[in-house]
Amino acid sequence: MFTTSRLKYLYLAYFSKPVADRVLYRAIQKHGFRSILEIGLGSTERSLRMIRLAQRRAGSEPVRFIAIDMFEARPAETRGLSLKEAHKLLKATGAHVQLIPGDPSSALARSANALGPLDLVIVSGDCNEASLSGAWFYMPRILHAASHLYIESPGARDQGRPLRPMAASEVEQRAAVPRRRAA
Repeated sequence: MFTTSRLKYLYLAYFSKPVADRVLYRAIQKHGFRSILEIGLGSTERSLRMIRLAQRRAGSEPVRFIAIDMFEARPAETRGLSLKEAHKLLKATGAHVQLIPGDPSSALARSANALGPLDLVIVSGDCNEASLSGAWFYMPRILHAASHLYIESPGARDQGRPLRPMAASEVEQRAAVPRRRAA
């Protein structure tokens, strides 16, 4: 017999839109992730779904959700939520929510040591390579041996940008690229 939570999971994992996000829902269910970092928030629809699924899977264990986004500092032509709106929507889930404003490089430089190891990291296709180049240096600090990292291809979010898993070796390789320091 199927329970309501099982039906919700099946919907998310096999029928939800955008199709590309289904891989995340299946990974959360399979591995029981309890700490999630989303770099480049956009809308909170995917975030809310991931939090709820992680909470159902974790039972009484607390779920942590961290998001790095430009929030109000994003370009005017790019739509997205304000910090206050995002906090209100995500906090209502009951998860421990931490929102970090800024581009990925500066936000991780400020917070990577305090975040601790995370189970799941998603890098949005909205993040350009220039803003990510400095962020890779900090990725090994927030990952552990069983962490999963997915990177989204650039493109229109509503059309479902493919997510590809990134191997730990690729993360280490990107982190090892020398960073330029300001003069």
